[in-house]
Amino acid sequence: MTTERLSPPMRGGERETLRSFLDFHRATLAMKTEGLSDEDLRRQSSPPSTLSLLGLVRHMAEVERTWFRRVINGEDIPLVWSAEGDFQAAYDASGADGAEAFDAWQTEVAHARRIEEAAASLDVTGYQPRWDEHVSLRLVMLHLIHEYARHNGHADFLREAIDGTVGA
Repeated sequence: MTTERLSPPMRGGERETLRSFLDFHRATLAMKTEGLSDEDLRRQSSPPSTLSLLGLVRHMAEVERTWFRRVINGEDIPLVWSAEGDFQAAYDASGADGAEAFDAWQTEVAHARRIEEAAASLDVTGYQPRWDEHVSLRLVMLHLIHEYARHNGHADFLREAIDGTVGA
């Protein structure tokens, strides 16, 4: 199956543009991981870094969950891979199952989309305890775009080191 990645609108409104860029970057991560075995997804292909593509997918599931469900929606739920709140735990994909990680990531993306679509405006706020600040949905969406863009750059190098695939 090939991931469909739509380009953001050239003249869309603010919310449509943010939503589109976020979905563009989500699709980019999916494209970077497409067609690989669990072994390849777990491979730490750019030593001395211990980062793997599967670790990135798991991390982005935590990021989506934290910012949309915990911060904007105010849900009192633990992280996916750490009941203790250790955000670094998701990066350790050494024994991880690809299907489980992608299911968690897709589940969190679906929750995030529902929360964003239900919000009255980009000015809706939620409390981010790590920053001890209330933050807007606008900031959350921009933060997620930044987070994906940064990690998609990592994914470029990781994927190329696995099988030579570049682009996207």
